[in-house]
Amino acid sequence: MPDNIERRVQSARLANGRAIIVADAGDMRPEEREVLEVAYRNALKNIDGIEEVRVALVADRKRTRIIAIGSGKGGVGKSTLTTNLAVALARLGHKVGVIDGDIYGPSQPKLLATEGQKPEARGDKLVALQSPHGVKVLSMGHIVAPGKALAWRGPMAGKALGQLVDADWGDTDLLLIDLPPGTGDVQLSMMADSKPDGAVLVSTPQDLALIDAARAGQLFEQGEVPIIGLVENMAGYECPHCGEMSDPFGQGGVEKFATALEIPFLGRVPLRLETRISGDSGKPPAASDGEGAVPFNAIAQRIAAWVNGEEY
Repeated sequence: MPDNIERRVQSARLANGRAIIVADAGDMRPEEREVLEVAYRNALKNIDGIEEVRVALVADRKRTRIIAIGSGKGGVGKSTLTTNLAVALARLGHKVGVIDGDIYGPSQPKLLATEGQKPEARGDKLVALQSPHGVKVLSMGHIVAPGKALAWRGPMAGKALGQLVDADWGDTDLLLIDLPPGTGDVQLSMMADSKPDGAVLVSTPQDLALIDAARAGQLFEQGEVPIIGLVENMAGYECPHCGEMSDPFGQGGVEKFATALEIPFLGRVPLRLETRISGDSGKPPAASDGEGAVPFNAIAQRIAAWVNGEEY
């Protein structure tokens, strides 16, 4: 069955025994559109009072796709990876937005050089900010005063994430959610209210991080969110002086883990001093044509292929 068939419905009405469904199929191949139409007909044909089902599939706009970036564990470089993947995807031609889902410890304002900016409100919605790197962004770090600690309980944090997702994102067609570590209230609220189209899991190669990544993967699987693949971050340290590589977190663990679970391995990103310096200054490596952009570009290309329904 096609993914998220309920979210694709633009309108539905019943009159004189005739059910009419209008659904968005703008990102689907012809064979997928046929499967979607059959799914709607099968879902409605045995309902009392419905004698005829008409399905209209429209493709006049691109549907915003939501991709969650999760880790299950903190300290694995997930936020930096999210920023660089967003920038790389934007350079590939996508209209990209980033939601900073880490309500208590937001970092995207610094990473995307939007610190000190405040989003405007349009009606009852916030308007996403435009970063200098071609990516839109919203974070609690844009709303709460710098340095102020949030003493919110889980349900409040989940509601805050929902407001960021429901903001005015303009023509954005790809929305990355930088999730906090763990599998708590924020993640559960997202799954209930703003179910992602897919998820990318991030881990360092060490066994302890992989255990937490597995828990995050189970959460997405239980919510029927496809796992696009795994990324091995901090995969070796490149000495800035001699260029020699060492492996403080081990090597190849995530790829072996992905193979064992039959989940696509999207690539690895080395631990580089340049990445940390660039992130602190709001200049992600993926925004340049330098060597530091190479691993992010490779992973972004595979994610873009998934979005387009291609082999990756």
